[in-house]
Amino acid sequence: VGIFADTMPKGRVMLLTNMLKIVGCVLMLLCLHPLLAYAIVGIGAAAYSPAKYGILTELLPPEKLVIANSWMEGLTVGSIIVGVMLGGLFVHPATTRFFLDTGFPFGALGIDTPAEIAISLVIFIYILAALANLLIPDTGARYKPVSFVPMKTLANFINNCRVLWTDKLGQISLSVTTLFWGAGAVLQFLVLTWANQVLGMDLSQAAVLQAVVSIGIALGAVLAAKYVPLKKSLNVLIMGVTMGVMVALTAFFEVEFFPEGGISLFGFTLTWPLLAASVIMVAIGTCAGFFVVPMNALLQHRGYVLMSAGRSIAVQNFNENLSILVMLGLYSLLIRAGMSVTETMFTFGSFVAIAMFCVILKHRYNQKQGDSIHLIGEERRSDAV
Repeated sequence: VGIFADTMPKGRVMLLTNMLKIVGCVLMLLCLHPLLAYAIVGIGAAAYSPAKYGILTELLPPEKLVIANSWMEGLTVGSIIVGVMLGGLFVHPATTRFFLDTGFPFGALGIDTPAEIAISLVIFIYILAALANLLIPDTGARYKPVSFVPMKTLANFINNCRVLWTDKLGQISLSVTTLFWGAGAVLQFLVLTWANQVLGMDLSQAAVLQAVVSIGIALGAVLAAKYVPLKKSLNVLIMGVTMGVMVALTAFFEVEFFPEGGISLFGFTLTWPLLAASVIMVAIGTCAGFFVVPMNALLQHRGYVLMSAGRSIAVQNFNENLSILVMLGLYSLLIRAGMSVTETMFTFGSFVAIAMFCVILKHRYNQKQGDSIHLIGEERRSDAV
C-alpha cells in the first residue's frame, strides 16, 4: 500500500480507497460473508493511511509537522468519539423506524433492519468523505517507479523497514510509536475490565472511561503542538516513562480511598471514585498524546527524507499493527494465567515505563556515537530508496 500511495497524488489515493470501503459495505448489504466484506474495507483503510499521513510531509515544511499531527490526532480522536455515538444511534430501533416512516427509499430497496440501515448510513458517510477527497490539491510530489512484482515488492518493503530501523532518529521514533499503539490497544481492554472490577461499572459505563482517555490524548496533542517544535521532539521521551508509571500506580486505586457521594451533573451523579478515575485517565491520555504526536511527526519527516511519504507510513503501520497483535496476545496470556486485573495493570504499566526508559538510553547511546539531532529538518535526499 505504501508503493500504491506513491504512484499518484495522495488525494486520488484517498478517493480510490474510500470507494473501496464503499464496495466492502455494499457487499455486506448484499450478504457477502461479513469477514470478507470487512477484509475489503480493511484493505481500503490500510491503503488510505499512507496517503492521509504521507501528504503532510509533501505539503508542509518539517517545522510544521508537529502542529499538523496535532490537528490530525485531535480530529481523529474526535471522529472516533462521534463515530461511537453515531454507531449506537444508527443501530437503535427508533432510528430504523424514523428512516422507514419518513419517506426514505430504504424499504423499497429491501433495507429494513437496524443493521442494514446502519451500514447504508455508513456508506453515505464514506461517500461524503470521497467527495471531500476531490478538494485535496495535488502536492506535485512524484517518486521514482517501484515494481509491484510480489517478490520484489516484499524485498523492497523489507529494505524500507531496515532503512528506518537502522536510522538513528528513525529507530527511536519508530520504537516509540510501535510501543504506543501496542500499549494503547491493551489499555482499551484493560480500562474496561478495571472499571468493571474496581469501580463496579458495566460495559457501557466503562466505555465512557475509554472516551475520557481519548480526550486526554487530544489535550496532549494540543499541548505538543504549542510547546514542542520538531527539533525538540526527542525531549518528550520521558513522558512515555511517566505514562507507564501512572498506569502501574493505577493498580493501587481503591474505591475505599474516597468518601461516599459525589456531584450531580445534568441529572447524573458522578461519584468521587469515578471522578478521580476520570482525572487519572485524562492524565494518562495527556501524557500519551504529548509524546506520540512529536514522535509521529519525526518519523514522518525521517521517512520522507530517507525513502518516500507513502512507503514510510506503510512501514510504520506494519510495525504498529504487529505490536498490537503481539501485545494483545501477551495480554490474553496474562488473563489465561489467572492474573488479576490489578496485577495486569501494574505489570503492563511497568513494562511500558521500562521499555520507554530503554528507548531513552538507546537515544543517549546514539548521541554519544555521533550527533543526529542536526539531521532534523534536512531536505529529502537525492539517494532516497
